[in-house]
Amino acid sequence: MFNKSSLKFLENLMNCSGPSGFELETAKLYREYLGGFADKVYTDVMGNTVGVINPEAEFKVMLAGHYDEIGFQAVYISDEGLIYFRANGGIDKLTIPGTEVEILTPAGRIPGIIGKKPIHLTKEKDRGTAVELEDAWIDIGAETKEEAAKIVAIGDPIAVRSNFKFMGKNRIMSKGMDDKIGAFVIAEALRELSKRKISIGVYAVGTVQEELGLRGATTSAFGISPNVGIAVDVGFSTDLPDINKKTLGEIKLGNGPELNRSADNNIVLVDKMMKLAAKHKIPYQLTCGHRASGGTDTATIQLSRGGVAAALISVPNRYMHTPVEICDLRDAENAVKIIVETVASLKSGDTFIPGID
Repeated sequence: MFNKSSLKFLENLMNCSGPSGFELETAKLYREYLGGFADKVYTDVMGNTVGVINPEAEFKVMLAGHYDEIGFQAVYISDEGLIYFRANGGIDKLTIPGTEVEILTPAGRIPGIIGKKPIHLTKEKDRGTAVELEDAWIDIGAETKEEAAKIVAIGDPIAVRSNFKFMGKNRIMSKGMDDKIGAFVIAEALRELSKRKISIGVYAVGTVQEELGLRGATTSAFGISPNVGIAVDVGFSTDLPDINKKTLGEIKLGNGPELNRSADNNIVLVDKMMKLAAKHKIPYQLTCGHRASGGTDTATIQLSRGGVAAALISVPNRYMHTPVEICDLRDAENAVKIIVETVASLKSGDTFIPGID
């Protein structure tokens, strides 16, 4: 299903840098790609990018994958020319020291590394513990505050250095896999749906600021007012040592995307997706998620206006919220297939009322 053009888009998307609230580079690429097959493409005031098929249709399906990524923001420049920063999203502090980063400035990406006091100079009781962000800094090679200030401004967004690569035949590694892999999936689903004769409206939305509280999905869902919403995000792969399958279930890379059964997911819609997957022999894995509700764009789409029949598809992910997240392209491809078959089966008048439909 993923042709050379799709895989090149995937690589370019992963190599984009767009911390939450600063997704300009990613949005531009997304607009250009969706423009190749959507009837209409636009980016709204929040930075969400929307590709539409059949924009005049009354019955609407919203597909959502957030293309923002966790990162940092410059807050202070020291006399030594070091950049102090704050987190922008849920940072795993254990992975911070030694990380290569890029400060996103109007003049381009400024390379830097996150440094800290050497272990030799650290008290023994503090060794092996997470470094507080106020005790770390970014070194860009500047020798003075004045030199650094000519390059970097307070408030500049900071991203982990782009590092996309294949790991074997089917698996890919990148910073920001959460959730640019989801944004990729819905773009590919829209591309496939553009080849089919469908009468309903389909809105594929690359959402912003998910890592800061589902903000982009909140506004885009309100604006679109969909009848059905399907979000694609990453989920926890549990095929690693010391991950408790008793609380998270058994989820393996390459065994199919996760269909979620939690309060955020409409019972009728999820049942329909499961039946269609079985009919078309598309592999999937069932999960309850790691919480009863919340945490993804699905939650805010479901509660938009008078309520939306919502569902979450998760692409299994290893090492979430680190610079080296890993997913399997087979799971992404099968997520596309489930979305396409589900959307293609919908018709105007479907209501998805639990216990009645």
